[in-house]
Amino acid sequence: MTKQVDALVIGAGPAGLMAAEMLSAAGGEVLLTEAKPSPGRKLLMAGKSGLNLTKAEAAATFRAAYAEAEDWLAPMLDEFGPEDVQNWARGLGQDVFTGSAGRVFPVRMKASPLLRAWLERLGKAGVELRTGWRFSGWDGSATCFMTPNGQQNVEARVQVLALGGASWARLGSDGLWRETLAAEGVGVDAFAPANVGLRVAWSPHMERYFGQPVKGAALLERGARHRGEFVISRRGLEGSGIYAISRAAREGRAIRIDLLPDWPLERVRERLAQPRGRQSATNFLRKALRLDGVKLALLREFGGAFTLDDSLAQRIKDLPLRHDGLRPLDEAISVAGGVRRDALDANLMLQARPGVFCAGEMLSWEAPTGGYLLTACLASGRWAGRGALRWLENRSG
Repeated sequence: MTKQVDALVIGAGPAGLMAAEMLSAAGGEVLLTEAKPSPGRKLLMAGKSGLNLTKAEAAATFRAAYAEAEDWLAPMLDEFGPEDVQNWARGLGQDVFTGSAGRVFPVRMKASPLLRAWLERLGKAGVELRTGWRFSGWDGSATCFMTPNGQQNVEARVQVLALGGASWARLGSDGLWRETLAAEGVGVDAFAPANVGLRVAWSPHMERYFGQPVKGAALLERGARHRGEFVISRRGLEGSGIYAISRAAREGRAIRIDLLPDWPLERVRERLAQPRGRQSATNFLRKALRLDGVKLALLREFGGAFTLDDSLAQRIKDLPLRHDGLRPLDEAISVAGGVRRDALDANLMLQARPGVFCAGEMLSWEAPTGGYLLTACLASGRWAGRGALRWLENRSG
């Protein structure tokens, strides 16, 4: 038996939920499907350490974070940008605050209260949610799913795909849709990890520092400076500071560490020129430069033995970060790659399959963490949902 609906949204992450909200506003029958047993799993995981909704900064600065996708996403972000995200969260009963570096969080920090309120609002609007429904392609005009009750087909007047990227497969973003769309003639860029840790084969002396954070350092690449905490792990380097330079690492650009970013080089030289007395080199560096144990360990690991001369000052300010590449795709917070811009029209409808729109992380764009990812998922879901409504209206007219 084939189910008939006005609109079908596949994928119940932020982009899919936003598309469903736009479509339900028109009063038609909206079916929202999710392959996993429950919706919003990646959103909930992201919110475990504090849900970073967006970033409060000037529109031009915010858009620039999307690099080559900036002009593509700009109209979507103009209609639903950082301030709109905050108002949307307040509309769901979730007050927000702006923390360090302009990052915006719900006062309750977690994703679960927001997601519950959102699902309740969608339910009241008549959106029907089916979980455990995995998209398996099309059979003519019917959209096919594998479900706990076997194959189910849906005939929809319009549909939005919000199938996620290819990271965190256990949460639903496995990228298995790529072959299905490619078979339909849809251009899809290969996936690559983004916002991910680095692999480092540590020397034995580093073991005592596993799990320790590196604070107050800056990561340098191609003239850019990134301030952010990162952590030394058994497998390498992880954390927001590292995620900021993961694209540079993926593209083979040199990355360096400034262990004392608030100190000019001349000040470091002056401190190193002070009498050392009977202190060991380690104690001298700890006291004269206020370098803690973990920074000294990195200095030794990447810069060699301590020689108290001008070359050491240079290493402290410009320490090469040696690594063995990125952690695997399934460990990445997000991905680069996905449905190409030229495979879609201005409303995010597939050129190869009219009436089918795409949104969220399955689009070929990349952004750093810090609220940019979630904002663009919400904005593109809203854009695709509105585009789908316009398409329905034009066909009805």
